[in-house]
Amino acid sequence: MALKITSECINCDICEPECPNEAISYDQKGQKTYVIDPDLCTECVGFYEEPTCVKVCPIDCIIEDPERIESDEELLQKHKNIWSK
Repeated sequence: MALKITSECINCDICEPECPNEAISYDQKGQKTYVIDPDLCTECVGFYEEPTCVKVCPIDCIIEDPERIESDEELLQKHKNIWSK
């Protein structure tokens, strides 16, 4: 699954630099929180054993996105596709 950031995000700026795929960015449009681009999120598969954004989030507002169910194999393939460009 790709991850998503809930509305409980407090803009602490900790998660964004941790993402190896640069999938996390500041939502300029509405919520004034960080968002995760599901097309770039691999849950750190290909880099780390667990998602670093989840590990560093002080309020646990990064969750699995039930609308973006992906297996470890699919996440690894996404990682390969992103980094082969």
